Amino acid sequence: MSEKDPKSSQDLTVVVQTLLQQMQDKFQTMSDQIIGRIDEMSTRIDDLEKNISDLMTQAGVEDLDEEFKVTENSGTA
Repeated sequence: MSEKDPKSSQDLTVVVQTLLQQMQDKFQTMSDQIIGRIDEMSTRIDDLEKNISDLMTQAGVEDLDEEFKVTENSGTA
């Protein structure tokens, strides 16, 4: 029986190491996917902010804000 213990212990060690390596690989893959999606989302948000800014400029909203500030300041002076 003592001869089987070292062999089964070695087998168990190999199985555990293999399992841990597989888990590490899966977690690394998931981590890479999450980081990739976050980067993609960041790029989309930047594009959305630029598009909103462009639309506001085209609609003259920024000019209206400036005119409102000038009118407001001149009314109180």
